[in-house]
Amino acid sequence: MRSFKEIKQDYRFTDEDQKRLAALQPLMAERSEEIMSTLNLWFMGTKGAYSLFTAQTLKTHVFETQKSWFNELFAGTYENRFYEQLIKIGAAHVRRNVDVHYMQRAANIIKNACIGIISKAEQPVAEITSNIITVGKIIDISMNVIVSAYIEEEIRFYSPVYKVKSALISFSERFSQATNFMLVFALIGLTLGVGWLFLRDVINIFSGNIEQGIIASLGSMLLLWLMLELMNTEISHLKGGKFHISIFVGVALVTMIRETMIATLRHEKPESIYYLIAAILVIGFVYWIVAKTENNRK
Repeated sequence: MRSFKEIKQDYRFTDEDQKRLAALQPLMAERSEEIMSTLNLWFMGTKGAYSLFTAQTLKTHVFETQKSWFNELFAGTYENRFYEQLIKIGAAHVRRNVDVHYMQRAANIIKNACIGIISKAEQPVAEITSNIITVGKIIDISMNVIVSAYIEEEIRFYSPVYKVKSALISFSERFSQATNFMLVFALIGLTLGVGWLFLRDVINIFSGNIEQGIIASLGSMLLLWLMLELMNTEISHLKGGKFHISIFVGVALVTMIRETMIATLRHEKPESIYYLIAAILVIGFVYWIVAKTENNRK
């Protein structure tokens, strides 16, 4: 399946849309029972849909799941957790032999009900129109993911080759997630270490070695700032954001700058300092190329 970020981009789903949906949450929560009642009446009045509910417990579970999904539409946060829930919904419908037609019709009923509620709001016409478009986007995005997951699960069910491929991909994804979590914990440990290094350099300022302490503190502070940037980049990556290689090149660049500052204070051999300066120039050039490439891709 395509990444959730790519799907949202295709629908032009922006931060402004997220804010609009979050702002609509109180209104939709107030009318959720009415909307769910309309949907459930359709289910009970449609022979093909009603035949799917073989037990009262199943019917109750489905209605509760529908309400939970509806509330999530207006949560204002649409990251990997929301994406994974939609995938589970699609897969569950395959296991229950639910025709995709019923899902699409249910989404259409919910969309029409939401449009009716928004249209009656006491707001400017432009605001009402924007809210209707945004609600349409999130419902269409949800159905895009659910139907795609439905089709993949159906293929997996009937194709032995696809089962093996799917199992391999699932294992790779879990392994990748576990590795990412290990990387986050490692970054936390390294950030704490750099924080201790910065604190030690600051203490050296008050121990009489002011000049070297200030320079070393500045270098450690740069490292600490870059470690925080690495943490933010990894967290963004876990949420589905892009991976920025420039951050890692920046760590190497700042490390070399810090070493040069310290080497100058220690009055080391000119050859060593020239080597460090040359390394800074090379890494700086690489950083410029990588950063420029990343900016062009935005």
